[in-house]
Amino acid sequence: MRLADKVALVTGAASGIGREAVLLFAREGASVIAVDIDDVGGRETVAAAESEGGHAHFVAADISQDEACRQMVEESERIYGRLHVLFNNAGVMLGDDGDSQATAESVWDQTMNINAKGVFLGCKHGIPALRRAGGGSIINTASFVAVLGAATPQIAYTASKGAVLSMTRELAVIHARENIRANALCPGPLRTKLLMDFLDTEEKRQRRLVHVPMGRFGEASEMAKAALFLASDESSYLTGSTFVVDGGITAAYVTPE
Repeated sequence: MRLADKVALVTGAASGIGREAVLLFAREGASVIAVDIDDVGGRETVAAAESEGGHAHFVAADISQDEACRQMVEESERIYGRLHVLFNNAGVMLGDDGDSQATAESVWDQTMNINAKGVFLGCKHGIPALRRAGGGSIINTASFVAVLGAATPQIAYTASKGAVLSMTRELAVIHARENIRANALCPGPLRTKLLMDFLDTEEKRQRRLVHVPMGRFGEASEMAKAALFLASDESSYLTGSTFVVDGGITAAYVTPE
């Protein structure tokens, strides 16, 4: 098992990438703290992991709040004794997020508070726990739009994921000598509720898909497999990376400098 004897904390665990990561990490031997603001969905994820013989525990938390992030890490150590993997995955993509003229300040603030501040707070409280465990892996969910820009305007989301990407690079440099790795997982367009709710018409979906060389949306389970590699010792010499899993979209549009 690739995560045997590891303890992992996954935010955004009620659905999408987070749920798939909890299930996969548990199958691979990890004890998993599943974190989400959605109590029902989070508990369903834990129940699914346990039904497969895995070890998981649900913690309800709003990751945009400092105290909630402190408590989720504290609970990880209280339940399982240590923390080795911190997967800061939770995020939002709000329907009213548009271009710079159309996007309300409240939409900007909510998006930044969850997508960027939530990663910061997870690391603020999670890194000391990783130190106590002798090191570990931080995985922060960014997005291909942090590299490329979105065809459908979503200024707050794109900016927030750019913040995650640059934050991850700095974390990697600062903590490399502490045996703590930090990498940014950058999914391409996925067939998840989060994106399908945002791309709420067939026209919008096709506008996004036309740019993807593989011609399809990715699956949350595929992102979980990428996160598993970053969480495991197989990626022991990988830190500060922009780990793009996007069906070829950035290869088609990004020109090396």
